[in-house]
Amino acid sequence: MNIAQFLGLPAALFEEQDILVFGERRSTYADLLKRVQRLGGALLAQGGARGRTVAALGTNSDHYVEALYATSAAGSTFVPLNYRAKRDELAHMLRESRPAVLFVESRYLELARDALKDAVQDPVLVGLDACGEGIAHVADWIASGDAIEIADVDEEDIAILMYTSGTTSLPKGVLLRHGDFSTYVTGAVEMADGESHGTALVSVPFYHIAGLTSLLTTFWAGRKLVMLPQFEARAWLERVSSEQVTHAFVVPTMLRRILDEPAFDPAGLASLESLAYGGAPMPFPVIRRALERFPPTCGFVNAFGQTETTSTLTMLGPEDHRLTGEPLADEIVLRRLRSIGKPLPDVELKIVDEAGLELASGAVGEVVVRTSRTMKGYVGAVEGGALKEEDGFLHTRDLGWVDEEGYVFLAGRKDDMIIRGGENIAPAEIEAVISVHPAVEEVAVVGLASEEWGQTIAAAAVLRIGASATAAEIIEHSRARLASFKKPDTVAFFEELPRNALGKLLRNELRAQLTAG
Repeated sequence: MNIAQFLGLPAALFEEQDILVFGERRSTYADLLKRVQRLGGALLAQGGARGRTVAALGTNSDHYVEALYATSAAGSTFVPLNYRAKRDELAHMLRESRPAVLFVESRYLELARDALKDAVQDPVLVGLDACGEGIAHVADWIASGDAIEIADVDEEDIAILMYTSGTTSLPKGVLLRHGDFSTYVTGAVEMADGESHGTALVSVPFYHIAGLTSLLTTFWAGRKLVMLPQFEARAWLERVSSEQVTHAFVVPTMLRRILDEPAFDPAGLASLESLAYGGAPMPFPVIRRALERFPPTCGFVNAFGQTETTSTLTMLGPEDHRLTGEPLADEIVLRRLRSIGKPLPDVELKIVDEAGLELASGAVGEVVVRTSRTMKGYVGAVEGGALKEEDGFLHTRDLGWVDEEGYVFLAGRKDDMIIRGGENIAPAEIEAVISVHPAVEEVAVVGLASEEWGQTIAAAAVLRIGASATAAEIIEHSRARLASFKKPDTVAFFEELPRNALGKLLRNELRAQLTAG
């Protein structure tokens, strides 16, 4: 099924249902589908021929949504570009994806033009907003286009070429098929039935797999979609209250900023039924604070996944977040909050050693997964990425273990393993211990080069507002709870850890800062 049908099929049945809100602009299913079909016609007529790629560089907007669905309706492949990418990263993505049309927001126009100097394709530029003379506005294309029917596609056809965040190397282009999204969306939600199924707030960028899948699942489910151009804590809180938002997704840095926002008021969040989080490991103190401060009617969901698997692989549901006041029951909940939950029904997950042999419960190894929605592959030859073996298992390069109840716990990235005096040490094990110190808000642990030990252990900690601690106190706290060779050799205090826009820790940058310090 063409992913454009996640809009097209509900729109054919429930034309007048309100479905999209951006600022003051609101659209019904019928309004949105009409604009998508006309923009699809313009793409086919003016450069985005079927089989070509169409890219977008901009923040979240209704015009961005129209561009994505129109591209799919025309039978082309959509490429959501990271607007926070550096010039060389963007040039790499444009050079590799070769878009025939590039939808661009005015604030990124000069960046795009500069990056296109290194590209092999000269795409037609279309403004997602007013870009000035010589560049047509997307509304002009919609006005001039002849409406088309949504194209028939094969399940194996590429719907989205999505680039990973590239925290340690150039972004990798992940090829995701129409069938991958169909499997995920229809397995996650039921099709719209004309009734209201709540309101979803999306503030995660559409170049992230969580933002993209929100566009598909929300329309398919008949849930109104409210968008913020970019995340801002006060605006997020205001939208939840004014639009009576029931569902939302945040990354850990967003949740922390929401909790720290002076305007935070639990009464304004009374409509919120489900708050999902993911994209990066959630610091334990942050989720603990959220459970204490959000209304008890809000169910929290930890959704762990990858771009390569079309989003979610494991889930820790609302029941696993619920504290009852019963000490023994709450102790189990608090331990499981450090996990990423259990695999979804369509996911096989196991922990393997270097030889690929499955390990027993509790043993740390690499997390490998198998699901029918695994990517077709990467664009070009990619080193250092996930590898899919002949048996269909994808090597995630995440280290982890599974407890006796089937809950999955992460132990860091395979490349982040610290080797100190011949001992292999997972940073996550030390981070879990330091994070329970009452003064610590979040912590990251890395290995630093050492002539004597090969590597020494360095911890970077962010303290809670108003709290204090010394390096010696943190080290002693760790020594009392870990084997002696695992305690940090040094502790440095940061106001904020280096992260990318979606909250992923930049360990290489942190390591450089600690080494320089």
